[in-house]
Amino acid sequence: MLIVKREEERTTRERILFMLKQQGTLTAREMTADLGLTGMAIRRHLTALEQDGWIEVREARATAGRPSSVYQLTVRGDSFFPKSYSSLTLELLEELSESAGSGVVDALFESRRDKLLRSGLPQMEGQDLAGRVEELARIQNTNGYMADASREDDGTYVITEMNCPIVQVASVYKQACRCELELFRSLLQAEVERTECYADGGKRCKYEIREASGN
Repeated sequence: MLIVKREEERTTRERILFMLKQQGTLTAREMTADLGLTGMAIRRHLTALEQDGWIEVREARATAGRPSSVYQLTVRGDSFFPKSYSSLTLELLEELSESAGSGVVDALFESRRDKLLRSGLPQMEGQDLAGRVEELARIQNTNGYMADASREDDGTYVITEMNCPIVQVASVYKQACRCELELFRSLLQAEVERTECYADGGKRCKYEIREASGN
């Protein structure tokens, strides 16, 4: 019974997301009518979706009377729906490689690496390795990599990325992974080894970081 209940809740919440995607904004009352649920039941689903970051609520001014609360998708909620960005990027890179050669694709990834390096270096200034590792994890987390930094008992630092926003591209164009490793080494000024890679079939990207020899 518990499994069935959870499946029902998941389906209802997906229906709410679809409704908000189609309508833009809806009140709890409007969703209650469309879904055939009680007010208490719909609010339970809405509270769960809001707490998980899928939807948000705001006050909407009415022409008369009190403002009403309306719900809408967050950026995360919108990401629930399929996007074709990766497919388009792969098509463009393939055409670029065929027309201009693989060297141009290499240069493109290297240019992206250099841009990220210029952006990240100022945030590393004045920090020891521990601080740089934490800052890099924060930067990667902001960019959607779900990054986490930790330290092992032997003093080795570890950055673990549980998501890769460009995994479809990186699975075909290994330059992306190579450039990320080079970027990490430059930003951290340390020895960095990738021990697991999402694009190579791993469940995550994992980097082990040690003080550079001679430091």
